[in-house]
Order: sequence, then structure tokens, then C-alpha cells
Amino acid sequence: MKRISKYKYEKAKKYFLKKESYCSFDLPQYFSFQDVLDKVDEKIGDSRIEDFFSKKPYDFDDINYKLLNNKDGKFDWRQLQLINPALYVSLVNIITKKNNWKTIKDRFKKFGKNRKIICESIPLESEDDLSDKATSIRQWWNKIEQQSIELAMEYDYILHTDITDCYGSIYTHSIPWALHTKETAKKKKGDKKLVGNIIDKHLQYMTYGQTNGIPEGSVLMDFIAEIVLGDIDLNLSDKIKDSIKDYRIIRYRDDYRIFTNNPQDGTLIVKLLTETLIEFGMRLNAQKTIVSNNVIRDSIKPDKLYWMTSKNSAKNLQAHLLIIHDLSERFRNSGRLIIALDKFYKKIKGLTKTHENVKVLISIILDIAYKNPRTYPYATAILSKLLSLIETKEKTTILKLIKNKFKKLPNTGHLQIWLQRIAIKINPDMKYDEKLCLKLNDNSIEIWNTEWLNNEELKKIIVSEKIIDEQIIENMDEVINPKEIELFNTIYYE
Repeated sequence: MKRISKYKYEKAKKYFLKKESYCSFDLPQYFSFQDVLDKVDEKIGDSRIEDFFSKKPYDFDDINYKLLNNKDGKFDWRQLQLINPALYVSLVNIITKKNNWKTIKDRFKKFGKNRKIICESIPLESEDDLSDKATSIRQWWNKIEQQSIELAMEYDYILHTDITDCYGSIYTHSIPWALHTKETAKKKKGDKKLVGNIIDKHLQYMTYGQTNGIPEGSVLMDFIAEIVLGDIDLNLSDKIKDSIKDYRIIRYRDDYRIFTNNPQDGTLIVKLLTETLIEFGMRLNAQKTIVSNNVIRDSIKPDKLYWMTSKNSAKNLQAHLLIIHDLSERFRNSGRLIIALDKFYKKIKGLTKTHENVKVLISIILDIAYKNPRTYPYATAILSKLLSLIETKEKTTILKLIKNKFKKLPNTGHLQIWLQRIAIKINPDMKYDEKLCLKLNDNSIEIWNTEWLNNEELKKIIVSEKIIDEQIIENMDEVINPKEIELFNTIYYE
């Protein structure tokens, strides 16, 4: 695996224009944005995106495709976005121009100058059979959890904290500050050739002219967030200077782990971090800020620790699911819950019959998914297998019950997408409200607004280029294949 910040500009462009980089959230495998990205790139070429304007894109609030998703199974929502391909490709082209990319790479070198503040969240590209996403997750385990446990040999205290609504709080004007320093950026505020200013303007094009918040849902935006967060690391380092010598900080995106040998030093670092974030219009999450003198225990996520120490051997499928259900109640939307569901699916994938009550199993897995939206891909994979074990005439009835149950929840577009994946081979005529679901049967459905474009050929590519691979659908089985949802071999995460 290799950090994108180490790439040459040509390779960086290729990386950002991969379909996996464009959409980093979970969709069924028949969604593919590669063709539309490639054709938009070919059409735009070296031209400025402004040359294609008939109106200003920030006059429209539906430039991107938006999908609300729940973060905690309760009231914490986040908005995932598929960025308008014209703006996405244009931004990639700007960032990966030879001189611009050099500016960015040089800045990342400066961000990492203090070896006591370690960033482990710069996007990675896989060099083996794992997906880029799986590689990033494995990196988290190897570099964050394992490194944290190792640091228990050097430090007595660990302090956890994170940034509240990080992506939604990023001030777009802070991007030129981060790339060129605040002093330079302010002097060159009107310089339309300055890469930081161009990135800032593109982000405003995507977000109805707003200067607070960047779209979430692509590796490109993860990388742009790292530009701002890297500058925060640099500013924090300057504030700490020689006041504290014995410390270590590991940052993964907006999550900080601060290691010290006395709690006063940890508190001072948090104070300095808070002051730094305020300068960027951001703040720490007070409810998630904790200090501990048990570095080993608190280097491991609570859901994982609970699962490792509390799980019991299950005698049957229902007992196994009920144990997972208990985990889901204690640790909503947790990573350990996903791994537990993944392992359960692997356990049942070879079943051809069972003496257990399949409807009861379906009811349990539905309740897990109902309260844990992050599990949708894994829960639907299990549902697809369980449905294969019952009579055909009952399948449509159960699918309708599932659909009706989730009608009680707001913003279930992401679930509808995965429910359609189950139903597509059982009842392809089921109706959905979600636009991406409608697109499956009607390619004329418009996902992205193109009113602001003056080029009919570019418009046609964005509106009409297929984002559904019909061959994949034709070859799919009713039961979701493990490869459709599998991120990694869970043996690494036991």
C-alpha cells in the first residue's frame, strides 16, 4: 500500500478518477461510475470548468446527488454525496496539475515535520487483493490500535478526543490558508491561479455557494480534509513547541489519541488543540473527550473489547444472532458489529436448509439493521441468504413487510438501495422512492443537475451515460455473494 501524497501527479489523477475513489460509501456492485468519469474527463480535457458554464453552479442546491445516512442509529445524521461528475473531474484535474500537485506534496511534507504528531489517515492505494477501503481499515488496526498498545511501554496516560462534525465544519477559505499559509492566502485572495483558491471555489460550486462544509462520500474529499487537518497539526505543533517535550499524538482523520506521562500535559495539549481548532471554525466533541491511565485497555475500542471478553459460544443460529443483537444494542453502528455480522454470514452462506424458524432469524436481523444503519449491506446479505431458505411464494410477502417496517424511519434511501439488491431477483417490480433505485429501471432519471452547463455533449454524458452495469445484474444470484460486501479477512481483527 502507498500513500497518495507520495504519488506523482499523473498517478494521483488516475487514483482520484477511479470509481472506488469517487464513491467511498457502500453501494451494490452493479453501480459503476467509471464510464461517466472517463467520458467527462475526456470531454473537459485541459479546459477550465468555467468555460462550460451557462449559469453559476452555486445558484443551484441540487448540483450533487445527496443521500442521508444515520451515524448512531438515533438522531445523528450525515449527508453522503455523489459529486456532480463535471465538478469532480475538474477539481481532480486542478489538484493533479504538475505544479499544483508539487505544491500540495511539499505542504504535506511540512505537515509531517513533527514526528511526535503522527497522521495515519492520508488516503492509501492497495497493492494487493484488498480494496482501497479495506486497506485503509487494516491500516487503522495496524497503525492506530496496535501502535497505541505499543506506546503503553512509554506512556502512562491516553486521552481520546475528536472533532465535532468535522466535514460539515471545514471552512473552505481555510484550504488556501493550509496550502499557502494564511498570510499568503489573504494577500492573494483574488488570485484565480492559486490552487488553494481554485479548490475553495470548486467546493462552493458544489455546495450552493456556502463556505462552511465540504461534501462527504469520496476519497477526494477525504484528501482535501487532510489538507486542513494537516495544517491544524502544524499549528498545534507550533503551539506546543518546547512547553511539553514528552508526548505523542496519533491522529486518524478527526480522531485524536494523545499520550503523555501525566494528565496535566494531556489537558494542556487538548487546550492548545481547542484554541487551534477555534481559529479554523471547528471544535472538539466534549462528550467524547476522555482521559485514562490504562493505556492498553483504552487503546482498544470499547465494542471490540466487549465482544472479545463477553461473547459466548452459540449453540444454534438464533442464539448466535441474539448475541450479535446484544452487541448491537450496547454499541450502535460499531465496527465490531459489522465484523460480527460478516462472520455470521460466512457461517450460513453454505446452508441449503435449516430446522430453525427462518422468520424469527429474519426478524432479529431486521431489528439489528433498523437501529444500526451502518450495517445495511451486511444485514441485507444475511437476509438474502435467509430468504433463499423459505418457499418462493412467501419471499415477496416478507420483502413487503421489510419495506413497510422501514417506512417508519426517515431518510431510508440507502436501505432502499440495498433492499432493491435483494428484491431484484425475487420481485423486480417492487416500487421505490430513492432516485438511484429508479435509475435502475429508467436511465432517463437525472441524478445530477446539469442546467448550469452550456455544452450539450457534456450534459448528455452526465445525464445519459449508464451508471448501472446490467451484465452484473444478469449474472447475479438471488443470494448476495460475499465478495459483494466483503472488505477483508476478519482474522486480522479478532
